Amino acid sequence: MLTQEQHYMPRTGMVTLLTELQQRGYEVIGPGVQDGAIVFHPLTQVDSLPQGIEQTQQPGHYRLHQTESARYFSWANGPQALKPLTFAPRETLWRSEQNADGSLRFTETLADRSLTAVIGIRGCDLAALALQEQHFAEDPYYRQRRANLLLIAVDCSHPADTCFCASTGDGPGADRGYDIALTELDDGYLVRANSEPGKAVLAALPLEAASQKHLEQADDQHRHARQQQRQLPRFDPERLIHQGQSAVWEAVADRCLSCGNCTSVCPSCFCFSEQEVPELDGQTSSHQRQWDSCFSEGHSYIHGHRFRPDTRGRYRQWLTHKFGSWVEQYGRSGCTGCGRCISWCPVGIDPLEILEQLGQEGTDE
Repeated sequence: MLTQEQHYMPRTGMVTLLTELQQRGYEVIGPGVQDGAIVFHPLTQVDSLPQGIEQTQQPGHYRLHQTESARYFSWANGPQALKPLTFAPRETLWRSEQNADGSLRFTETLADRSLTAVIGIRGCDLAALALQEQHFAEDPYYRQRRANLLLIAVDCSHPADTCFCASTGDGPGADRGYDIALTELDDGYLVRANSEPGKAVLAALPLEAASQKHLEQADDQHRHARQQQRQLPRFDPERLIHQGQSAVWEAVADRCLSCGNCTSVCPSCFCFSEQEVPELDGQTSSHQRQWDSCFSEGHSYIHGHRFRPDTRGRYRQWLTHKFGSWVEQYGRSGCTGCGRCISWCPVGIDPLEILEQLGQEGTDE
């Protein structure tokens, strides 16, 4: 049960919410259908929301279906989370230019960012954002983007078959990290605020007192969404780290393509690489940062040696770091139960099955 004070907003209030955000100077980003998937894009009118869209997700499978429902948020997730809005896929950190005397001048590229409101965030992605905030706590590029975001969550009512956020403690309802949260019902929304900017926006909306009927509907919906989900297998994170010689790694390596899809769609993965990009004039260059993956060949390259030269080592690094060593680093697993790595794996590898197999084995010690 969600405990914050809730109000009721009729379905037509979504138009008022969008208008209010625009009048306050926010660029609004929300979900829409593009190339057969739910993606976040600029939102200028409510009609652009994915009304009546539901989905099926399975290992290596993602499909959208049109229904007669009036709901806008009857889907679990798409390939995107908040990560691209705070941790840019590629960005220039600074530029260098050669002076006439041969010395170099460095210029930081930290630019002003516009206010952005994001509608449709799930609880699992808010939990992933909290992990990213720990990792990038001292990063000025990340901090600037995050400071300009107003986050509007929507509780998940239609989890996919790949979802397991309830067993990681991160959903299906949003309980932290948001400014405004909505629970979508058939005839409207329950609305709650979790910050002063969120409360200021709510004050301008056509809200009513939430009825007992609406509260009961929301509780039933939340309970049903939890019951529909898969369960994360029981395992010992410390023990997992020491299972380096398990035959399970060989079996999964025979299937894994080392494509990095799982790390690209993961809302909490934060690996990156940096490189110098020279200009054609021979006088200037840009120092760029871009997403990387522990599945790439160069990720483990140190002083002429690749410490993980094969897929076996790379998959083991990803799984044991995400579910094992993150616990020591950040106080919890790096997985928030969104299930994207399952749906978007081209060969349908299911990490929960791998964890279950490893949990049935002993350690190498």
